[in-house]
Amino acid sequence: MAIARPLRVGTRGSKLALAQTEWVVKALLTRHPDLRIETVIIRTKGDVITDRPLREVTGKGFFVKEIEAALLAGEVDFAVHSLKDLPTELPEGLTIAALCNRVEPSDALVVRHCQGQKDWREVVASFPANARVGTSSLRRQAQLKHAFPHWQLCELRGNVDTRLRKLDEGQYDAIVVAAAGLLRLNWQERIACLLPVELCCPAAGQGVLAVEVRSDDAFTLSLLQTLDEWDVRVEVTAERAATQALGAGCHAAVGALARISDGKLHLWVAAAQLDGSQVWRHHAIATLPENPSEQLQVAHALGKQAADALRRSGYR
Repeated sequence: MAIARPLRVGTRGSKLALAQTEWVVKALLTRHPDLRIETVIIRTKGDVITDRPLREVTGKGFFVKEIEAALLAGEVDFAVHSLKDLPTELPEGLTIAALCNRVEPSDALVVRHCQGQKDWREVVASFPANARVGTSSLRRQAQLKHAFPHWQLCELRGNVDTRLRKLDEGQYDAIVVAAAGLLRLNWQERIACLLPVELCCPAAGQGVLAVEVRSDDAFTLSLLQTLDEWDVRVEVTAERAATQALGAGCHAAVGALARISDGKLHLWVAAAQLDGSQVWRHHAIATLPENPSEQLQVAHALGKQAADALRRSGYR
């Protein structure tokens, strides 16, 4: 399949963003070897403002707004994001063509001189009293404050490689990052342990790549839809329905994780007070029908059901 000009893909310029984009480009070229694709690096507000805590500066689309503007303006033909960076409501004229390549969705603890992955209890037991643990996420901070009130939860900004450097320089005893980022960069040896969902529920869509395109670009949309993974779409529908029903924005400590197993959809949802004083958790299960469109309906309903359960338990 040959076209008159290369397709342009918009992405942030971090090592992780470029690795994610490279995966999508290779997957597209495997299916359509005659395509030509150019990568266009776009700086976002999240890349420019790195000296302030996220809670002070984030708004909707903090890491994607400029990329979406370029997409709407026709400066790029599609964009690759970490799904957890995308708001649940997209700008008019844009759609998610593919949800794909989900890798380990859990959060990971990283320590200096890691000697391979261990049980999280063993890793935590090795920490000093009042350990300095770095993370920028309010969701992570609130859940970890609840579980480990003696930890000093410290702000941590920057790309994955920057965060690892700050740890190795001794600024922290440990840091918490998405395991997916380390895996995509082939830095899995840095993972000391994965945090179980019962301890730190990840962000909705964590570990998933989202490929965004203009809704009226039928040609590019049809190409990108070949990358879509149905099970991932069903899981993400449940996760994002739960967080949307809870009104979870950048300043809320809410997590959601869905998994399909043996014909059933499992959904774990957690919400916490920002000071860690209380955490509400719920695990919901639904049987998936055979009809694909009905599966999405069930996933969306399960997300809303889980959110309702947290509110009945006292979360506001």
